[in-house]
Amino acid sequence: MRTINIDISDLEFQKFGLKTDRLSFSDLVDITGRELSRQNLAKMVELAERYGLSNMTMDQITNEVKAVRNSNAAHP
Repeated sequence: MRTINIDISDLEFQKFGLKTDRLSFSDLVDITGRELSRQNLAKMVELAERYGLSNMTMDQITNEVKAVRNSNAAHP
């Protein structure tokens, strides 16, 4: 097994909720993946609010999805 060292700031250490300075690679991937997902979700919410999409009903969303699918099916 190989070992790598990664330097991060104290702020990043806290931001990612790290409790120890030794992690397995799979734990590091899991932790960073969760943080990236959280950041992407926050960005999607921001964009939805900016463009008025956050106020759409489920029926409106369903109709939009159907329209896109139909449009894609018409242009293979």
